[in-house]
Amino acid sequence: MTKRVVTLGEIMLRLKPVGFERFFQSPTLEATFGGGEGNVALSLANFGLDAAFVTALPMNPIADACIRFLRGYGVDTKNIARQGERMGIYFLEAGANQRPSNVVYDRAHSSISTAHAADFNWDTIFENAGWFHITGITPAISESAATLSLKAVQEAKARGITVSCDYNFRKKLWKYGKSAPEVMGELVKFVDVGIANEEDCQRSLGVSVSEGDWEQGVSSGELDTARYQALAEKMFATFPNLKYQAITLRESFSASHNGWSGCLYNGSKFLVSQRYGIKDIVDRVGGGDSFAAGLIYGLHTGMTDENALSFSVAASCLKHSISGDVNLSTVAEVQKLMAGDGSGRVQR
Repeated sequence: MTKRVVTLGEIMLRLKPVGFERFFQSPTLEATFGGGEGNVALSLANFGLDAAFVTALPMNPIADACIRFLRGYGVDTKNIARQGERMGIYFLEAGANQRPSNVVYDRAHSSISTAHAADFNWDTIFENAGWFHITGITPAISESAATLSLKAVQEAKARGITVSCDYNFRKKLWKYGKSAPEVMGELVKFVDVGIANEEDCQRSLGVSVSEGDWEQGVSSGELDTARYQALAEKMFATFPNLKYQAITLRESFSASHNGWSGCLYNGSKFLVSQRYGIKDIVDRVGGGDSFAAGLIYGLHTGMTDENALSFSVAASCLKHSISGDVNLSTVAEVQKLMAGDGSGRVQR
């Protein structure tokens, strides 16, 4: 039986204008919930795994609704600490065509940002767990959240649990006096499976392979996979504890049209996935989280490295067609796309 997967981080109230409207173009905001590690737990539960999410939330009706949302998809919420003053919020304005999406955070002094490692019972949290996932977002929130994140990966490793981390650099969050590489460099020493996009290794960890702007290749739609192989190899040299380094490859032709693929390095083989051309994107927020969840699902259930990478890229491709933070695609739907059926024909 596959052991349970535990994730830890912040889940927020997500407020978004209807469709592709600008902020307050009309007096309506759609309210849902989302956040990196919570998105991963939700996706894994949707895939049928035993998934648990750990965070801190205040005692109020909004947080109650969030917990009901998590439970509704089968996520174990029993180790959520009910404490602190407020739940974080983020506002999302969805971009279209040549207008990019925009995110505004309102998460200062949220419950998770003021939580401490002593607020959690690690024996209970990691009971029967085989995998632990965290991101670089939580350590960016506050110094206490960074200390909590480091303690969590240390406790997981002490119990022989596989640890994955999506490096997730968020420049709008690193405000408490420490740099991302200073904090993340210590945390990643306890990580088995690293996950990143084209800039995360450089900006979160200070690891790069050449001068230049990663944005240029992304914006032009011309990605040099040899450069990513060199980057993955340098990550292994910098962090010899790593067993895998995955990198998502996004070619951003516009907010509505992206190329999407990924690569995976296991210390000996560098694998590059099939590339999907995604047009008319519905919602790309959570795309990286759906990739992480797909990779965790594949590796944790015993897929080959090649199939795990293919599953993660197909899963995250499908996420771009779903509104909200969470990938609601099923395993069967992902496998169908992996097999080459991306026609989108009505299923009757």
